[in-house]
Amino acid sequence: MEGGRPFIVAIDGPAGAGKSTASKVLARRLGFTLVDTGAIYRSAALVALEHGIEGGQNDRLRELLERMRLEFQPLGDENRVFLDGRDVSERIRTPEVSMAASRVSADPSVRQALLPLQRRLALQAERGSVLEGRDVGTVVFPDADVKFFLVAAPEIRARRRREELLKKGIARSFEEVLAEQAKRDRDDSTRQVAPLRPATDARVVDSSKLSIPEVVAQMEKVIRDRWAEQGGA
Repeated sequence: MEGGRPFIVAIDGPAGAGKSTASKVLARRLGFTLVDTGAIYRSAALVALEHGIEGGQNDRLRELLERMRLEFQPLGDENRVFLDGRDVSERIRTPEVSMAASRVSADPSVRQALLPLQRRLALQAERGSVLEGRDVGTVVFPDADVKFFLVAAPEIRARRRREELLKKGIARSFEEVLAEQAKRDRDDSTRQVAPLRPATDARVVDSSKLSIPEVVAQMEKVIRDRWAEQGGA
């Protein structure tokens, strides 16, 4: 614990870099709570889509998000996402919601509305929390105990994403996935509020030529060393 709060691990980076898988494994091995901030924004995007909210209707969306009930429930190797009691784990991973999430996350009022939820989910953990997203180390928890920024070559990230979609029965060509990824990278990196970028004190990990076990091993060592310095188990 740092200052009486749970140990916080921040993992940021673009889509396809390996954040989600590495975060799940790390949280399980450390006994930490997993908070997928990307899933929070995807859930917000789903709310916007389901209510037909277009750009310029920020007040209406913000009101809906303030009433939104979001829970993460571990189920085997999965971290299921429940929105107002519904399991939306698969729905929020569709290309449609992914692109909508990029638009919604660029709205400063939306980011402000969701910030307390992200922090609350992490701080209510008894032992520690692993948060993965795009601005965890820079905005959500700039005082995180350990920060990582995962990267990978664009082609490798697109290939991983396409394989992930195919497993869910969603057909997309490699070129389509690469183009969608490039657009989202541009949107996330150039937005005025909380752009995607590594924190100055984040450790950059390139997963292009590493397996998930190798990525996790690197990160886990850093986390356990830091945790031990603070008197953790």
